[in-house]
Amino acid sequence: MKAMAITAHGGMDKVQYMDVERPQLGPREVLIETKAAALNHLDLWVRNGLPGSKLAMPHVLGADGAGVVAEVGPEVRTVKGGDRVLINPGLSCHQCEFCYAGEQSLCVRFGIMGETCPGTFGEYFKVPQENVHAVPEGMSWEEAAAFPLVYLTAWRMLISKAAIKPGEDILILGIGGGVSTAALQIAKALGLRAIVTSSSDDKLQKAKNLGADLLINYRTQDFAREVRDLTQRRGVDVVVDSVGGDSYAKSLGCLRKGGRLVTCGATAGPRPQTDLQRIFWNQLSVFGSTMGNMREFAEMLNFVRRRGLKPAIDQVFPLSEGAQAMARMEEGQQFGKIVLRVGA
Repeated sequence: MKAMAITAHGGMDKVQYMDVERPQLGPREVLIETKAAALNHLDLWVRNGLPGSKLAMPHVLGADGAGVVAEVGPEVRTVKGGDRVLINPGLSCHQCEFCYAGEQSLCVRFGIMGETCPGTFGEYFKVPQENVHAVPEGMSWEEAAAFPLVYLTAWRMLISKAAIKPGEDILILGIGGGVSTAALQIAKALGLRAIVTSSSDDKLQKAKNLGADLLINYRTQDFAREVRDLTQRRGVDVVVDSVGGDSYAKSLGCLRKGGRLVTCGATAGPRPQTDLQRIFWNQLSVFGSTMGNMREFAEMLNFVRRRGLKPAIDQVFPLSEGAQAMARMEEGQQFGKIVLRVGA
């Protein structure tokens, strides 16, 4: 089958559109004929090489995917051939203490499609039956592939960790990526006032079209000072900071007393300077978060269905142009999700 794979860790020259073997099913696995798959920053990290990761090459990338069930293992009872499905990209062992407690994203063997096993950037991919879900009615293949990982990540951050409430103020740094746009859509659907930052006026305008209430260009404005002015010096209730780096201390400075900061990444650096005195004196809460558990995925999927939410899609490329799609993501040009269309 055709796939977008890496032949070794390294730069864009390691990404190839090539022939690889079609996946062989285990007894509890589902083979999906791919209709669309979506890029995530994880694909860049896997391409560059994650610490301790040992992958057989060539390795098919891709965490998110949607398509038609082509074949099921003999023990599969939850789906059947021909079903329109999408996947939960998180993989867990179902045997450790965290899995037994229903916290699969804390699993001692936790992995993600395309990270620890072959992913979705091929004509077919396989997943455990527990990871397969029906596509919400009215969603295109591209939309179905675009939202699972980022919406799940945003859901756990905002709902399970920060426990956002209607009427609160939320600051979302670096609007334009998949998680930040998902966080904006969820926050607005639940009645929060959203402040967003970007270095691009074009991205800020697109965020306004998605419902953002207040816009800050952090290249021309000090976002911490602007947030204080916009909130009459009170500060926001919640900050979504997946940037890290030099902005982290400013993020803490944007919070009201008793405020909450949530993060799932550190694109500007994982070891920022911080202000412990501000954290304990203002009784701030700082939450780290990765993906989500199965219960949260089901809650998120039900929320998307009921509210009719659709992910922000930046651009759609054919699978054969996957390298160009990855280059666009690496350059930070996108607003929303970059999607690969597979097949006709």
